[in-house]
Amino acid sequence: LWLHSFTVGAPLSFLDHHLRHGDALVGLNATEVPKELNRLGGLFASKAIIETEAAKTGMQRIEELSDADIAEARESAALFEEVENTTNGLRRLMDTLNGLRWLTAGMKVKQRKEFEKPIGATLGQDPVQAYAILENGPDDIEPDEKDPSHEAFSKLWQNARDVADREAFLHWEVAFPGVWTGWDSSEREGGFDAVIGNPPWDRIKLQEVEWFATHSPALALAQTAAARKAGIKKLRDAGSPLVAEFDHAKEQSEKMADLIRNSGQYPMLSSGDINLYTLFVERAASLIKPDGMIGLLTPSGIYADKTAADFFKSISTNGRIAALFDFENRKIFFKDIHASFKFCAMVFGGVNREFPETQCAFFLHSTETLSDGNRCFPLGAEDFARVNPNTGTAPVFRTRRDADITRGIYERHQVLVDRSKGGESRAWPVRYNRMFDMANDSHLFRTSKQLENEGFYPAGGNQWKKGEELYLPLYQGRMIHQFDHRANSVRVNPNNINNPYLSQEVTAAQHADPMFQPTAQYSIPHKAIDEATPSSKDWTISYRRIARTTDSRTMISCISPKAGFSDSVFLLIPDDAMTASDSSSLVANLNCFCFDFVTRQKLAGSNLSWYLLEQLPIVADEDYERPFGNKTARELVRNHVLRLTYTAHDMAPFARDLGYEGPPFVWDEEERRHLRARLDALYFHLYGVSREDADYMLSTFPIVKREDKAQFGTYRTRDLILAYMNALDAGDTETIINL
Repeated sequence: LWLHSFTVGAPLSFLDHHLRHGDALVGLNATEVPKELNRLGGLFASKAIIETEAAKTGMQRIEELSDADIAEARESAALFEEVENTTNGLRRLMDTLNGLRWLTAGMKVKQRKEFEKPIGATLGQDPVQAYAILENGPDDIEPDEKDPSHEAFSKLWQNARDVADREAFLHWEVAFPGVWTGWDSSEREGGFDAVIGNPPWDRIKLQEVEWFATHSPALALAQTAAARKAGIKKLRDAGSPLVAEFDHAKEQSEKMADLIRNSGQYPMLSSGDINLYTLFVERAASLIKPDGMIGLLTPSGIYADKTAADFFKSISTNGRIAALFDFENRKIFFKDIHASFKFCAMVFGGVNREFPETQCAFFLHSTETLSDGNRCFPLGAEDFARVNPNTGTAPVFRTRRDADITRGIYERHQVLVDRSKGGESRAWPVRYNRMFDMANDSHLFRTSKQLENEGFYPAGGNQWKKGEELYLPLYQGRMIHQFDHRANSVRVNPNNINNPYLSQEVTAAQHADPMFQPTAQYSIPHKAIDEATPSSKDWTISYRRIARTTDSRTMISCISPKAGFSDSVFLLIPDDAMTASDSSSLVANLNCFCFDFVTRQKLAGSNLSWYLLEQLPIVADEDYERPFGNKTARELVRNHVLRLTYTAHDMAPFARDLGYEGPPFVWDEEERRHLRARLDALYFHLYGVSREDADYMLSTFPIVKREDKAQFGTYRTRDLILAYMNALDAGDTETIINL
């Protein structure tokens, strides 16, 4: 900065007062110091704060000097030395207090009081010297008072100082005293005109697999979390220094997380697995003037993740965002970051800064695209509130037309679950369920080899039995597809740390066999399934949690039999009042192209969480009474979903609940193509989408188009759907389109 900004022929300007080294996230505010001192020993630090606040005069004088000659540069240095001397006492006091916070992070109240006892005992003996003792430690205790009773305090103080020196706490007001006013008020006043940066994109929580991948690949390759924990325990029992190093790293990350959560400085963005970038966003918001501006480069989760929803809603629905430009990495910007990783440049203002519109652009591969009026478009505060009523998070429109179509759909239809008005309005009475965690519940899982060794025997349908004990398959996301609970088997790939499982596609011949069941990696006790999902039905609605806008389809849902489901499959459990026909309508809705199109506008990452799904527009129950010829939409959907779903014996309970008593339907790819095309045409009508817009929406599924052209020479899926739209419009629900 210094060398690039100086004027040729002029002396180098004095910049020391602008450049500070330290941890920008972990430090005390001036308003916290009196509270901490009062809690520790009934002390107050108003004098120290007032003296430090006075240092802003010196800082302002430095700013006024132009450093046009050597004399002014030297004067700036002398003034800054005075500022440093004035603020040094408060800085050291803050270092000690924050070091104590670090040491006590995660402790219970009673444990913390016991830990801090030596502080109150020592300060109480000499309140006059209390501040100096906290700043400088036992060296400031009078010699005749150096008795064994002070040893505990000396050790505690030194530990706090060691932490402060190691962590390099940055106390913003002390570091930049000229920026702030009203230090003794309840809230910090003043701030910076602008904050810009590219903060680190790392989680605080230690990632076990990643850590061992660079220290012990064998442990990182363990097939389950339970197996890895057993391996770590074995090393710990043997006194391995590797485990000691791991434990220390884990302890440090946990201390940091506890300190952050308990500091009160990050009320909106410190929940869950804390990512450093979210803390920098909230820190920037606290450092800015009310009319200031912030520009940050962060992962796209800042506008899309649930953990950031409260914060983003507070700025998006109040008109505080000036610009939101989202990029796909594609190895163009950051060579060492995954190609599909998404990040954004977000510009927003302080609490008093408002903008009439937010300039938005998404899926960018170049900054030059920002000049394209079709790709860069405005969204108003009301658009954020309408499209994501519960969270206020941002949709991710590729084009202006995408935005217009999606806004129109939201104006005509309700979302699955609306919480925007304080209560809860549900379009369908379903309950969200996440059944088994692949890490935390891995002790329940058994491979077929393990079950065989334990005396179990195959009982058909991938079930294992031993007397009264019964194990059912554990479904993973890759095993299901749209209207198909038998899409793939799971094949283990034990030598790959990041992707230990592979999909093995079910063949047409296997699909045609109603007895065939895909192979699961694990089985799980029937009893555990009953406890995890209490339901009177022997089937459920499932969908893939892992979903990408770059895949052929994004929302993948089907009716599934009773089984175990990993955390890569989320369930929608119908209430007892919700019939099988209602569930058919919901699944058909989830799988239609229209719904998928809107889903792609809302999904920034690869995790289709419940909070995203519940804010998607859904066709209401009463809309299914709409007639098409001599049938209602409800009758058409029920018939089509039955034929698409009931292709195997394990789905008989669902078929019976629909009132069908016959055998499974034969798997026929051509028939399924027409059934699905008519369903998609029906939902374009129910959503109120024109044929022209439907044509455009279908053009945004390039993989479907590419696969069709490879197989048929044309985009047959689109052509069938548009033709069936015309047929339904004419009241024809029987004709098979011949294309």
